[in-house]
Amino acid sequence: MIVISDPRLHSPMYFFLGNLSCLDICYSTVTLPKMLENFLSTHKAISFMGCISQLHFFHFLGSTESLLLAVMAFDHFVAICKPLHSTVIMNPQLCTQMAITIWAIGFFHALLHSIMTSRLNFYGPNHIHHFFCDVKPLLELACGNTELNQRLLNTVTGTIAAGPFFLTLLSYFYIITYLFLKTQSCNMLHRALSTCASHFMVVILFFAPVIFTYIRPTSGSSRDQEPSLPSCTVWSLLFLIH
Repeated sequence: MIVISDPRLHSPMYFFLGNLSCLDICYSTVTLPKMLENFLSTHKAISFMGCISQLHFFHFLGSTESLLLAVMAFDHFVAICKPLHSTVIMNPQLCTQMAITIWAIGFFHALLHSIMTSRLNFYGPNHIHHFFCDVKPLLELACGNTELNQRLLNTVTGTIAAGPFFLTLLSYFYIITYLFLKTQSCNMLHRALSTCASHFMVVILFFAPVIFTYIRPTSGSSRDQEPSLPSCTVWSLLFLIH
């Protein structure tokens, strides 16, 4: 709302920050309310449709955020390495098209996962060793062949996770190279690095658990192989699909 209301903030950086803020508010809302409800309840259950919906929106917003972080890194690259052309390259029309594209890719990627997972058979025991409905814990409970689902998880989700991460690293490689080879002013160098530092920290904190969770091969239970989330107590929660 602040970005929209203040004309001084109508720039690509704040436009994408507005998208990121909206994403993170929705992203947390997908899992936290149900998790807090289960902290206070002895009957830790979720309906099948609720579980699939949670899976869909988690992957929708998560994959969109991974793409958005790569776009923001590209915007930083243009602003720092091509300052005289930045307003022409990152024009409002292109920024809007990029935002619509990454939201659409995230939605259809999640839709593919939710449809493929919902078509599986679950006969029980339907206890998820996780604090929300994710693809890997659900595949462990499925009866029948889940090879296609596993391939989808490893290839499509792996590409959406690793692709933007390496594009982000590439953008920062060019930024750092440009700053140290072309910039003579220490003040400008400090300003540029401080601008990128917060974004790069978010990139590391976001992508490290994602790559660890979704790209490495499956072995053992989801509770044992996904220690990347912060709270150990969260892993003791069990969801019952009914």
